[in-house]
This record gives sequence, C-alpha cells and structure tokens, in this order.
Amino acid sequence: MPDFALEAALEGFVVGIDEVGRGPLAGPVIAAAVYLDPALRYDGLDDSKRLTAKRREALAARLEQTALIGLGRAEVEEIDRINILQATFLAMRRAFDALVLRAGHPVDHALIDGPHCPKLPCLAHPVVGGDGRSLSIAAASVVAKVHRDALMATLAAEFPGFGWERNAGYGTAAHLDGLNRLGPTPHHRRSFAPVARLCARDE
Repeated sequence: MPDFALEAALEGFVVGIDEVGRGPLAGPVIAAAVYLDPALRYDGLDDSKRLTAKRREALAARLEQTALIGLGRAEVEEIDRINILQATFLAMRRAFDALVLRAGHPVDHALIDGPHCPKLPCLAHPVVGGDGRSLSIAAASVVAKVHRDALMATLAAEFPGFGWERNAGYGTAAHLDGLNRLGPTPHHRRSFAPVARLCARDE
C-alpha cells in the first residue's frame, strides 16, 4: 500500500502527479496534481487500478474536500500533433500550474509517476510504480481516473456506439467494432494505429 515515506523524506511543499489516458484510442489525456495534508488519514487510498469504480468515486469526493488538487488535460489534437508522451507532460504541467494557482505559493518537490518527468519549476522526482508507493501520487491517480471516466461517459452520450461509458476510450472489441461501423469521431486519436489504419482505408 502507498504511504507518506517518499513525501516525508523531502523538505517543503510536496505534491504527487499522475495521469490517466495514455493508451486509449479516443479522448484527452488527463493529469492531476495533488497535495495531501500529512496530518490527515487517507485510509483505503491506493493505485486507482486496484480500486473499484465505486471506491474511486468515494475517495475522489473525500479528496475534493481535504486535499489541494490541480487538473490538467491535453486534447486529442495536441496528442496527434506532439505525440502522447509530450502530451502527457503537457497535461502534467497544466495540472501542476493549476495546483500552484490554488495554493498561492510555489511547490518545492513534485513526485511524478513513471520513469520520466516533465519540466517543472521545482525539483521533480520520477517514481516508477509511484501510484502504489506514494499516497500523493495514488491520490492523483484516483482523481484523474474519476475525472476522465466521467468525461468519457458524457462523450458516450454524444457519440453512442463505441461503449466509451464502459471502456473509457480504450481499444476494446466493442470500441473497435464501433470504429469500423461508424468511423472515427472528432475525439479519436488519428495518430494511433487502429484509427490511422481506418482513416487510410477510407481515403
């Protein structure tokens, strides 16, 4: 289970950053930056992938009340233009900037899930498997996941037939079937192979 050990080893104001949505064929990539009050308990907080949707939503609701949160996103057009890794970094920087704006003062350290870090105006520390090690990163993973799932459910109502309310834009059989039947929407990533192949076929 994640804990505060990584945060406690650093001095100053420490935030965790994580993203959701690098792999889907549709929708933006969403990042969250989170500062947790070390005086509070965050029982049950874990990597979002290990939690049920109901548990994630309950934790996200509590975090909205007890944590400092910044959200950022990179749009499909940006993903296609600068690639998914750079778009992920862009979303993380936007989440970081949103948190700093809410905090009203600089951040001293950022713990980033994964082996690479975006350029930030503070000391940034990559943490492989961070959402299972750091409570701040785990909180960011939960907030980003809940936010993105809700967004994809909203888009599913506007663009039915792809199952986004269930697959969140990932390339499931139902999504690929819808893509072949209905063609790509404005929310599909045309730089991703399954969508690119379909677009090339229809040219």
